[in-house]
Amino acid sequence: MSRDFIAKRVAKELKDGDVVNLGIGMPTLVANYVPDDIDITLQSENGFVGIGPLPKEGQEDKDLVNAGGQMVTVRKGGAFFDSAMSFGIIRGGHVDLTVLGALQVDQKGNLSNWMIPGKMVPGMGGAMDLVVGAKKVIVAMEHTSKGKPKILKNCNLPLTAKGQVDKIITEMAVIDVTDEGLVLREIAKGYTLEDVKSATEADLIIDKDIKHID
Repeated sequence: MSRDFIAKRVAKELKDGDVVNLGIGMPTLVANYVPDDIDITLQSENGFVGIGPLPKEGQEDKDLVNAGGQMVTVRKGGAFFDSAMSFGIIRGGHVDLTVLGALQVDQKGNLSNWMIPGKMVPGMGGAMDLVVGAKKVIVAMEHTSKGKPKILKNCNLPLTAKGQVDKIITEMAVIDVTDEGLVLREIAKGYTLEDVKSATEADLIIDKDIKHID
């Protein structure tokens, strides 16, 4: 599945000692693929650190949920606290990396991930705080939506943040957001450069040492 493929590739960006926040939806799958040789701390904005892998069927605890209401596990040494402490961690710059889904990302690193005008909106949640508080922001999403590009020259949905995205990882490619523009670093196995270009509205700078994701 493309969602698991994306989560596995995101997990390769994790570094030993990182404090990481995983956004609602697909990003939560990253917890299942944390490499065995690194030790990270997963933070949930609803008030705890030490999230473990998603629980196995039959081992769920309905009182132990992440910010999206999804049942999770807690590793040994985890800690619980109130929302003030949680957002103090986020706004205080103590989160090394946040991984978020997106409706749109553009070549300036702008992010739209919280509403489509005219549809019911649950609210922006902590995304606005996370993208400006975290030291690095990775967008993990499918490359297109119903065949339409999600990586654009300019976002046309309401923005969550301006110029905060550092990297985009999809089922097709890995793209870095730089001052010069979007740099295509990796292409997933089974796709060609032309496939990625045709699925992307934004201009792409092709890395001369472009790699292929297995």
